[in-house]
Amino acid sequence: MPLTRDQDDVSRAIIQLIKDGNLESLKKAINELEPREVATQYKRLPRKRHTIFLEILDKDHLVNMLGFLSKSEQLRVLDLVGPVRSTELLEEMKSDDLSHLLSDLSDKQVEKLIAELRQEQKKNVLQRRKYPKDSAGRIMTTRYVWVHQSYTVEKTIEKLMHYKSFAHYLNYVYIINDEKQLIGVLSYRDLLLAKSDCMVTEIMETGLAKVLDTTDQGEVAKMIGQFDFVSLPVVNEENILVGIIQADEVLDLVVREANKDIEMLFASGKSIDFKTKPLVAAYRRLPWLILLLFIGLVSGSIISKFEETLEAVVALAFFMPMIAGMTGNTGTQSLAVVVRGLVSEDLNMKTSLHLVFRELIVGIILGVVCGAVISVIAYVWQGSFTLGLVVGSSLVATLIIGTIAGTVIPLILNKFNVDPAVASGPLITTINDILSLLIYFGIATMFISKLM
Repeated sequence: MPLTRDQDDVSRAIIQLIKDGNLESLKKAINELEPREVATQYKRLPRKRHTIFLEILDKDHLVNMLGFLSKSEQLRVLDLVGPVRSTELLEEMKSDDLSHLLSDLSDKQVEKLIAELRQEQKKNVLQRRKYPKDSAGRIMTTRYVWVHQSYTVEKTIEKLMHYKSFAHYLNYVYIINDEKQLIGVLSYRDLLLAKSDCMVTEIMETGLAKVLDTTDQGEVAKMIGQFDFVSLPVVNEENILVGIIQADEVLDLVVREANKDIEMLFASGKSIDFKTKPLVAAYRRLPWLILLLFIGLVSGSIISKFEETLEAVVALAFFMPMIAGMTGNTGTQSLAVVVRGLVSEDLNMKTSLHLVFRELIVGIILGVVCGAVISVIAYVWQGSFTLGLVVGSSLVATLIIGTIAGTVIPLILNKFNVDPAVASGPLITTINDILSLLIYFGIATMFISKLM
């Protein structure tokens, strides 16, 4: 049965082939799909069809498909294919992907999964689990090529030929001494241009960038992003080379961290996708929403304190949603800028102050422009110059404060080693709502005699 590349048509065709028991045609159809499409079709299938779908896939298709599945989906695949095939898949997985898969499992679960792995690979997995969860040691690979400082260029090239199965990881050759300490690095270009009898110590780079095995993964991502490294060597406290980290693995890390930060920015907590059950999704969102609900009650109490002002000039109520909404929006925008900057920049006191000052200028510009516009609108709409002045000046002040709040709060959290994404959009918005109402009614009360 011919398949089109329209995913809905592909899904219908695959289901029909399974129902018909036409496994040969099904296998042929799956072979025409890209790994991402295979993963998509697996996820689209009813759960009762998963087993037969997996039986059709060969080892290469299964390994490639796993890279496009979530951690829970990967574990379910390993369970469905049985212990023999699951061991084959685990052996084929890249070490950093395997480490990520096993990161949240208990020691007992890990031991069960890796029981049949080769002794060397099992030892590698268990050794990796000894590192802190978000450290460089968890995402490094031990598939790299090193040579002793006594090697010549010719001997180094011979060794590289011997390890051609490491092709995906062969970007640099690392030079070590008798104590296995990292002393230099060579690029392929250096090797190709050097004379064959030249010693590697004569042409190696000694001022190389490296990271400790306990270095936070976020710091690794910053280094690779800033210096465009293809890979980074990982050493322990004695400067002994223990692994390397590839740039593509850091990209996977950045994507995972970005997804996590987006979830936290919008107070959705743990991952929620299309397949999350309603009760689970509600449970994950409730804590934040209940917290914000109580904080939001403060806004109500502020309005009640200025009840007389509001009753005297009812028109003030017309602009309350706009004032609160604009302040919350600018705060969230500043928050997004800071969270993104914290990932890509090394912030110190000087750069932090520069960022705060920059955002202050931005807040002033936004406040003056928007304040002038709303002043004119309020004057034309309500025919009151004073009301226009109150609304406009309030917006100027609240936009400046909202922008600063959205900048300073994540910087403070970062200073105390708290994930700045915890300063979620809704939290910033709620705080700015409170500040904006205080400013708005405070200014209105000062001019109450002229507003009436």
